[in-house]
Amino acid sequence: MKIPLLLFSLVTLSACGDKKSSGNTSETPSIVGSWTLVASKIITKGDTVETYPVPNQEMIKMFTDKDFAFFKHDINKAVKDSAVFSAGSGTYTLEGKKYSEHLAYCNYREWENHDFHFNLKLKNDSLIQTGIEKIDSLGIDQEIIEIYVRKK
Repeated sequence: MKIPLLLFSLVTLSACGDKKSSGNTSETPSIVGSWTLVASKIITKGDTVETYPVPNQEMIKMFTDKDFAFFKHDINKAVKDSAVFSAGSGTYTLEGKKYSEHLAYCNYREWENHDFHFNLKLKNDSLIQTGIEKIDSLGIDQEIIEIYVRKK
């Protein structure tokens, strides 16, 4: 009787130790890592435009515990006018489903130093980002829906 009780105790303590060592005590999965964009759309004044996928382009978004970055480029190694590259990065906060980005760096410089507020939904290895991108000085006021899949 003592051996099964001892094994049960060791398994229980081991499981507790695993939860502590991960640093994540909540049931919410972490967004930290790399994600591939698989679909996106922009809704402006009721008009919906599917903006991704785009043939011969790829986009990824990466998260650390407080920073994010995104990169989009053509995968056919185009040059000059047909080359595609955009990137940006900054800091973010995530509280429950409320996700806010501060875009500090962007190849579209007029987007820099703006804050954007979204909702994030995690479902298995999918991340769905929805919300409003609004920059009054540029006349930008659009809803975005982006769907990412975790890179393996």
